[in-house]
Amino acid sequence: MTFENMGSGPLDYAPCTYGGSRLTFRGPARALERDYIAFLGGTETYGKFIADPFPALVEQTLGLACVNFGQMNAGVDVFLNDPAVLNTAVDARLAVIQVTGANNLSNRFYAVHPRRNDRFLKASAMMKSVFRDIDFTEFHFTRHMLGALAVRAPDRFRLVIEELQHAWLARMGLLLSRFEGRAVLLWFADHAPEDKTDIAQTRNDPFAVERWMIERLRSGAAGVIEAVASPKALARGTRGMVFSDLEAPAAQGMLGPAAHAEAAEEVASQLAGLLETHRNQ
Repeated sequence: MTFENMGSGPLDYAPCTYGGSRLTFRGPARALERDYIAFLGGTETYGKFIADPFPALVEQTLGLACVNFGQMNAGVDVFLNDPAVLNTAVDARLAVIQVTGANNLSNRFYAVHPRRNDRFLKASAMMKSVFRDIDFTEFHFTRHMLGALAVRAPDRFRLVIEELQHAWLARMGLLLSRFEGRAVLLWFADHAPEDKTDIAQTRNDPFAVERWMIERLRSGAAGVIEAVASPKALARGTRGMVFSDLEAPAAQGMLGPAAHAEAAEEVASQLAGLLETHRNQ
C-alpha cells in the first residue's frame, strides 16, 4: 500500500463517542464542560483521508474547541434520529451545519438506515407503484438506486427529486430550529449552489440541493457560508491526502487539504464575528 505525501502509515481518526450516542465520531475527543463549537455534517466535515479537516483548522484559528460530529455519508436524519448527540450539539456556543445531500434521508418514496443514511433499506408502496418496472431488491445504497432511476426512467425520476427536496427542506429546517439561531449553514463543495439541478448529474454533491432551498432556510440560520473550492485547490487533486491504493478511487472524488484550508478560513471568519456579537449582547 502507498499513502499520498503523508508517510507510511494510515491516518488515525482517534474514534470517540459523546453523550451516550451510538455513533462513533472523529477524535481526539473534546471536553464538553467548557465552551465549544459543534460541527455537524457528512464526509467533508468528518474529513475522510484528511489529516486536518476544516473543523480542526477552525479550532487552531479561533482557539476554541471544535467538536467534530461529522459522519461519513450522513444525511440530516442521522442527527435528528440521535437525541444524545443532538442534545450535545445544541449545548454548543455555536454550530456549523454542513449542507448534505437530499438523497440520504427517508421520505415517502424510500427509507434509509437511521445511522448509515447512505444505505437504502426499502422502497415504499408509492415508489413501487410509480416504478413498477424496477426491481428494488438489487439496490443497497441510495446513490446507486437513484442513478439507476435517472437512467431507466428520467421522466418519473423528477418526482423523486421533488420529494427529496421537500423532505430535505422540512428536515433541515427542523434541525436548524433546535439551535435557535445559533447555527451557520455551510455549503462546502467544488461548485456553487445551482439554481436548478440537472437530473442527469446524479454524482454531484450535495445531491439535489438547489440555491432556492438554501435561501428558504436562511432566516432560520445565523448565517450561510459558501465555501467553494478554488480552481487552484481542485488542481491539487489528492496531494496531501492519506489513503491506501485500494482507497484511491474514493479519495479522487473528495475535496483535498487545500479546499479544507479555504473552507476553514471562511468559517473561522464568520464564526469570529458571531462570537464577538454574542459577547456584546
